[in-house]
Amino acid sequence: MTDAEDRKPQPDEARSGFRPPAGVAAPAENEASTTSEFEIPEGLAVARPAGAEAETTSEFSLPEGLDVPPAPAEAEGSAFSAPSTYSAWNAPPAFTPAGGIPALTGDVPWQDRMRAMLRMPVAERPAPETVQRHDETGPAVPRVLDLTLRIGELLLAGGEGAEDVEAAMFAVCRSYGLDRCEPNVTFTLLSISHQPSLVDDPVTASRTVRRRGTDYTRLAAVFQLVDDLSDPEAQISLEEAYRRLAEIRRNRHPYPGWVLTAATGLLAGAASLLVGGDLIVFFAALVGAMLGDRLAWLCAGRGLPEFYQFSVAAMPPAALGVALNLAHVDAKASAVITGGLFALLPGRALVAGVQDGLTGFYITASARLLEVMYFFVSIVAGVLVMLYFGVQVGAKLNPDVALGTGEQPAVQILAAMMLSLAFAVLLQQERGTVLAVTLNGGVAWCVYGAMHVVGDISPVASTAAAAGLVGLFGQLMSRYRFASALPYTTAAIGPLLPGSATYFGLLAIAQNEVDRGLVSLSKAVALALAIAIGVNLGGEISRLFLRLPGAASAAGRRAAKRTRGF
Repeated sequence: MTDAEDRKPQPDEARSGFRPPAGVAAPAENEASTTSEFEIPEGLAVARPAGAEAETTSEFSLPEGLDVPPAPAEAEGSAFSAPSTYSAWNAPPAFTPAGGIPALTGDVPWQDRMRAMLRMPVAERPAPETVQRHDETGPAVPRVLDLTLRIGELLLAGGEGAEDVEAAMFAVCRSYGLDRCEPNVTFTLLSISHQPSLVDDPVTASRTVRRRGTDYTRLAAVFQLVDDLSDPEAQISLEEAYRRLAEIRRNRHPYPGWVLTAATGLLAGAASLLVGGDLIVFFAALVGAMLGDRLAWLCAGRGLPEFYQFSVAAMPPAALGVALNLAHVDAKASAVITGGLFALLPGRALVAGVQDGLTGFYITASARLLEVMYFFVSIVAGVLVMLYFGVQVGAKLNPDVALGTGEQPAVQILAAMMLSLAFAVLLQQERGTVLAVTLNGGVAWCVYGAMHVVGDISPVASTAAAAGLVGLFGQLMSRYRFASALPYTTAAIGPLLPGSATYFGLLAIAQNEVDRGLVSLSKAVALALAIAIGVNLGGEISRLFLRLPGAASAAGRRAAKRTRGF
């Protein structure tokens, strides 16, 4: 080769790393280009049709009469292809971790069992014991997922926390033998994914929550259905579960509309007594709250959003308080307005939002707390309009006047119980739970009064302690009855809501004392957060110290937080 040829650019093939070096002969066309140690030795028959004779004999040949199934038609195999002998329904046992799979017995409430398994990695979850009836071919996966989403929709629309909704959805899936399921809950969207095996495509379904409403009787019925599905002794087919779910959706509310309006008035009147009002203040707050409730129903019938409904409902109690002050009636107008605020403060949504945040569902918690903020701003706008006009026409409302608490302990304890009773009716609770939550509200107010009035402890700390007791009692009752804790906690926190702090903050802002108003509103926010955190902490304490068998006890319970902060 000449020097000119050496300087000539070489093609890519000539510079390839796979080009045979000079002096090495290329393989013939009919000769195999590669060899492998995994190549079948010559003379070993791996696959042959039945009845066919082996071409060669070898010590590696299969015994006569033993045939290996023929190889698949594909020329090349894949690591993701299922073996020919694999069956998704009769799958081999899953890998057992070194620490062993924790035992989750039926003695543990299904909420704790499902919550503990949801916090486990998928590979460490114990296999489900299929307890519900299905065909020989296995459960109908799309129908099971649809039933699961419908149950989760009713729970989320009823105000249940995101973690409890996921636990209920997971329980329904496992009841019908679907173990590789991952539910996901946000504020308005539910989704669930089921993967039959590691080599099969997952099946995913979702459902949107379009409308939310408060009916704790329906919530308790859904929890009862999930409890029955989780019971190994109760054989419930898919058709039966669908029928029961349809009955739950069709059931009418336990209390008619006029009872709800009367309960709204009773709640406002009891709250006015709670802050030191007299009989005149009681009836004024009762009438104002009932007028506001009827106006809100009228706005709802016209299709107005809830923001405007809350604003309209907050105006009549504030207007009556201003009217009493202008008429120089010897009554506490501030107590009338405070009672009306008690009937509107969104305590249920606040507790659910903080609970979701504390359990790691930050997107749902943000949406719930944003909803609470909108409701609060709506109430502020309605009350501020009335207070502004009252101040302009000469009403003498003093933001420095402290409402009486602890002056008449017996009356105020009775008022706290009446407030919890009215709140329970507004939440459409079962009649069997009303007495328990009424007593729980009275106990909560006794704890608050003993700590704040007698012990002179901070109102925020006193509120948190009383709310923690409410949460503890509610969690114990829910575990005893295998039901939701909301019916036993939400109404009982009614006497602790920061109605007076909210009112005085709004009054100070209406009188151009913005600094004082913001301080009072900050106190209201701190009290609201103390209620929500106290309720959640009480429930966590009950799960932490109760002795229960299996991994749902304190020793085996995984934390909700996914990281350790670093």
